[in-house]
Amino acid sequence: MPVIVFVSPKGGVGKSTSAVVLAGELSREVPVTVIDADPNKPIKRWADSANPSNITVDSAADESNILDHIEDAAATTPFVIVDLEGSAAKIVIWAISQADLVIIPVQGSELDAAQASQALNAIRQQEKVSRRKIPHTVLLTRTSAIIRTRGMAHIQNSMKEAGIPVLQTELNEREAFKAIFSFNRKLSELDPVEVSNVDKAVANAQAYTNEIIALLRTHKDAESVPLTSEAS
Repeated sequence: MPVIVFVSPKGGVGKSTSAVVLAGELSREVPVTVIDADPNKPIKRWADSANPSNITVDSAADESNILDHIEDAAATTPFVIVDLEGSAAKIVIWAISQADLVIIPVQGSELDAAQASQALNAIRQQEKVSRRKIPHTVLLTRTSAIIRTRGMAHIQNSMKEAGIPVLQTELNEREAFKAIFSFNRKLSELDPVEVSNVDKAVANAQAYTNEIIALLRTHKDAESVPLTSEAS
């Protein structure tokens, strides 16, 4: 079953939010296990209050057992999502070695883009060790749904020119994505009366999830990706 690993050397880029949004959309159709290996345990804290249906959160993985936790989760649930902090720690390297797709969330700044290179280097080193290509992509986060800045366009173009895969779908800056943790609910469970533009956030999340599914199907046989249809 597909293992999707989120890696970021820099905090505050929306890594855990991106992981929870993806887990929430996938869990509409199939069970999902999220391995919260971030030392701050943001997803575990969210799940303790949210009690999300069709999502199991495993927060017991560490450097000594991460491989076992990924293997066990992949044997019992159709999708495994791993949330990690940093890029050089052994736990990150071990998780990357098991990944069917590595997602590197990056905010639209030159500093964030430069720091993302640490995660890319970790992937390249693991590719040499394992002698296999590890599919990976950059996810631009907290972007404006209305304004395309010159700086953002420059970052996108620079990554593409360097041969770095970048998702076409960006995760926009929206109140609803923050409200997932404020209200301790899945995105699809937020009340539009309490949170503005939930419908737009849901549409953004669905486009993001559908692109991830398409990438997984590109890199693996279609039957190994359990969803039979795009996220609805």
